[in-house]
Amino acid sequence: MLYQSRGLPAGPAPALAGTDLQGQTRSLDQTLKAANGRPVVVAFWATWCGVCKAEQGNLAAVAKDWPTLTVALQSGTAAEVGKYLAESGHGDLPTLNDADGALSAAWKVRGVPAHFIVDKDGIVRFALVGYTTQLGLRLRLWWANRYPADAW
Repeated sequence: MLYQSRGLPAGPAPALAGTDLQGQTRSLDQTLKAANGRPVVVAFWATWCGVCKAEQGNLAAVAKDWPTLTVALQSGTAAEVGKYLAESGHGDLPTLNDADGALSAAWKVRGVPAHFIVDKDGIVRFALVGYTTQLGLRLRLWWANRYPADAW
């Protein structure tokens, strides 16, 4: 996992803003503000990614309890991504459509799924690529919530 995570953002999170599947502008800054001091999961995934499909239930379960923003990488139009999520039972995941890959490139994502835990101050606390469990995400969120970055 260390090899796959090399070069991913550390420290202040890069800007992340785009159009969600309903055509509304959504950003990481808005998500952090709405999180009321809690860390946020930022997850990059794709409809064509088998590992993403296998773990999507884990991400959706965590998103029920923790602020989450997902990014669909080169997965088609907003309507196509929305249909995919609805058919998989995860239509309520807050998702930006990254049809051209520009958002993913700004975050240096070279493979999916990729997950970031961003703390209340906008600092990337954890970056991981590949399958992750619900427990793995929850433990990282708990850690970022419990121990501020400046306490390390």
